[in-house]
Amino acid sequence: MTGHPASPAAPHPAPTPPRNILSIQSWVSYGHVGNAAAMFPLQRLGFEVWAVNTVQFSNHTGYGVWTGSVFPPELVAELLDGIEARGALPDCHAVLSGYMGSEGTVAAVVDAVRRVRETNPQALYCCDPVMGDVGRGVFVRPELPEQIAAKAIPAADIVTPNQFELELLTGQQIDTLEHALQAAHALRDRLRPEGPRIVLLTSLVRQDAPEGSIETLAVTGEGAWLCRTPDPPGPPRNGTGDAIAALFFGHYLQSGSPAQALSLSMSALYGLLDLTHRTGTREIQLVAAQNEFAQPTQVFGAQQVE
Repeated sequence: MTGHPASPAAPHPAPTPPRNILSIQSWVSYGHVGNAAAMFPLQRLGFEVWAVNTVQFSNHTGYGVWTGSVFPPELVAELLDGIEARGALPDCHAVLSGYMGSEGTVAAVVDAVRRVRETNPQALYCCDPVMGDVGRGVFVRPELPEQIAAKAIPAADIVTPNQFELELLTGQQIDTLEHALQAAHALRDRLRPEGPRIVLLTSLVRQDAPEGSIETLAVTGEGAWLCRTPDPPGPPRNGTGDAIAALFFGHYLQSGSPAQALSLSMSALYGLLDLTHRTGTREIQLVAAQNEFAQPTQVFGAQQVE
């Protein structure tokens, strides 16, 4: 019996061009902070990440001993020159910055944002203003908070301070939800007018919150949303601030919804920290928890509070 000829295979749809994020942060070889905490979650969400490292250390400085080098600020511009020479800057959709170790690095990051926007005016800049934390105080050079406030914040579309950093940037004490909203709006007013002007307040601890919980607040011009999760088990982990900034930024770039980005990023972070606690490790387990980034096991909703 003669069979029918096989039908020609349907053509594959053209692949979607990747979305590219320039991430300028620190790097550690062991563990996960800076780009070592932000890069993989963004890749797992489907982004190409162009990493520019401002330092390269053996491990997080919280261990007390480390090796490695702080790179000169000029390196940021030099690497941008190389990327620009490939004709790639028009395809850069976003810039993410984290720890900036010197005044020169702040200026270099802001200039990198300017260069990207000259070729792609729609590119968004998310600034994680790494300066300090509750209990530790300011842990960067004394001039850094002022430089970040004066140069990086006005260039940013999204900022992701923790509670200590928001208080430092605004001079306002935060102990209630109302105070948190007031401080976030005060900072929003200083962001780039042409952008979405989003403030993501992480690690919010307030008097009027339920016990045993931790909250993150996203404040925009259209409204404000609060996401509450149980207080993560175990001690605080290095790199969580870098991870949540990357996750929120990535989800926002994909959905355009601050509420959805807040819910998914906080749910992913909780899943990451829960798994890290169960493995008994000091460093966050990004690889083991990678499925949480795209599809969290447990989803915590975002409640509109304004």
